[in-house]
Amino acid sequence: MFRSRVRTSVLALSLALGAWGAALAPAAAAAPPHPDPSTGAAATGTSAALFTEPPFAATCTWHRFGEGEQPPLWLLFVNPLCVEYSKRDITFDNGGALRFLLAEPARFAVALSTCRYYQRDHWSVQSTTGATPYVAWDGQYWWDRSARRAGARLTGFRVDGRTVGIGDAVAALRAGGFADLADLLDDYGRSPGESGANVPLPFDLRCALAG
Repeated sequence: MFRSRVRTSVLALSLALGAWGAALAPAAAAAPPHPDPSTGAAATGTSAALFTEPPFAATCTWHRFGEGEQPPLWLLFVNPLCVEYSKRDITFDNGGALRFLLAEPARFAVALSTCRYYQRDHWSVQSTTGATPYVAWDGQYWWDRSARRAGARLTGFRVDGRTVGIGDAVAALRAGGFADLADLLDDYGRSPGESGANVPLPFDLRCALAG
């Protein structure tokens, strides 16, 4: 039973973060795991840090899309691009999963061309309408290639109704008497089902010249 839950959790986390691995993973792999908050790395440094929204968030004009709705291709030319997607009807008995899959290529296309991007989305994957979701979460993902920073945060992450995230690990460590280890992790997730961080990005000449 425990091994089955671990496998399910790993698959769910892979689904949530796999789309953003190309942007975030190379920088995160090179970053020290426990930054010193006094260095200001959360905003502009070269290490991973607790999640914060991008500096351009206050200037966002949000473009919101419903279930299975494809964004128009003119968004390719918007910078910063801020979008919000509803992905709660990834359901296998009513065509919702198919509509989701058909919409994703256009969503990726408008995202990958921009230098400054911020996405919020709301996920729920279930077998039938009204069933307990296999996995569900609310996500925030952004990058600013000009500033060479990116961030991702999942909240309310649940697998078969049970919360999964760094926040859950922190709570378990504290309850088990490992407060020092919990302190090292709690910048990356404090609430049940929460995980997030900001990380550096490699230099991008195109976005550097665009400012």
